[in-house]
Amino acid sequence: MPDLENRIFDEIEFLDTKYNVGIHNLLAYVKHLKGQNEEALKSLREAEDLIQEEHGDQSGMRSLVTWGNYAWLYYHMGRLAEAQTYLDKVENTCKKFANPSSYRIDCPQMDCEEGWALLKCGGKNYKRAKACFEKALEVDPENPEFSTGYAITAYRLDGLYESGKDSAEFCLNILKQTIRLNPEDAYIKALLALKLQDVGQEAEGEKYIEEALTNTSSQTYVLRYAAKFYRKKGSLDKALQLFKKALKATPSSAFVHHQIGLCYRGQVIQMKKAANWQPRGQDRKNVERIARLAISHLEFALKEKPTLEIGYVHLADMYTAVGNHRKAEDSYQKVLGMKVLDELDKEKLQKIHFYYGQFQEFQRKSEVRAIIHYLKAVKTEKASFAREKSISSLEKLALKKLKRNALDIETLSILGFIHKVKGEMNKALEYYEQALRLVADFENSLEYVP
Repeated sequence: MPDLENRIFDEIEFLDTKYNVGIHNLLAYVKHLKGQNEEALKSLREAEDLIQEEHGDQSGMRSLVTWGNYAWLYYHMGRLAEAQTYLDKVENTCKKFANPSSYRIDCPQMDCEEGWALLKCGGKNYKRAKACFEKALEVDPENPEFSTGYAITAYRLDGLYESGKDSAEFCLNILKQTIRLNPEDAYIKALLALKLQDVGQEAEGEKYIEEALTNTSSQTYVLRYAAKFYRKKGSLDKALQLFKKALKATPSSAFVHHQIGLCYRGQVIQMKKAANWQPRGQDRKNVERIARLAISHLEFALKEKPTLEIGYVHLADMYTAVGNHRKAEDSYQKVLGMKVLDELDKEKLQKIHFYYGQFQEFQRKSEVRAIIHYLKAVKTEKASFAREKSISSLEKLALKKLKRNALDIETLSILGFIHKVKGEMNKALEYYEQALRLVADFENSLEYVP
């Protein structure tokens, strides 16, 4: 809830858009959930004022959601006469458009309103949001607001649940179409830049980032995404500089704190790599100093947004860097114990199991637990860097175990599975057959036991 409220406030203050009536409605709902009903009414009045400013000629149609929210809120406050007043407004507008239902109307504006609300309320709602914007665009395909909502949803879905060349290409086309309809929208340009970077067109993406940064529109959001672009590019100092500017405007942003934590984590990795993964003396002190900076930002991000699953993995990694294995274990257990773990996108799930496997193998010295989590990552079938690393780690560990005991049936079976996953069927069969022969020999030996 605190994270949602912070993101709503950030959007109201820093996102320059003509489409922010819905965010005031959503803020009213959050205020109601916190027991602040008078504040909720104030947010609805702000939404109503914006409708009059922006949609004077269509204010009746555009006000339906806000009026419905007024009625709902007054009902829960026990002010039934005022609730009825707003129900009457809804009914009169529906009748005006000859709608068969007194309190429901099917129109693209309603679909768009629903899409924006769903988009703000977490990844599990993105597919429903996309369907809402698609429905609205079927009626009015050139509408800039519908197109903007659709583009943002497509971008988030492509990074979260959908992947592959077709999905990325579809997302790029939607973003480009939206920029055609909203040529001054720096926020959408920043998203397009990140998507171009994802598909290997980083130089073209950087042009859009530079263009967006020269625009004063939605500057705080542009700073965030430009910084993310440079973090992914490996320009960590530049990314940190931009993130710190964004942090001054939005000091409670879980997103910004998480990203700053990732920048410091990236610096830790660079320093360890330069020291051949064995930093000593001053190098070791520098690694610990930067890792502690990463920890402070990651801890803050998770305090604000406890559902940021991958953040626990990044935090655990930094605890490991400073030698605090107990806290690292606690972070892994928090994410592994989450009820939503099975609902996560496959790539995120693979990362969680791969990093925990690494932690078990190298810090806890538990080969058994490492194998369990590498296998979970590999059995999550989606091509990714984390899955490839899990296959490689699992194979190295299995071969090491086989050197110690060439008659280990379980290890032979694991190696068979690895080669099967890699498409090396002849090698897979060799290992499976060795395992089966050992099983048969063991069963035969049991027959002679008195």
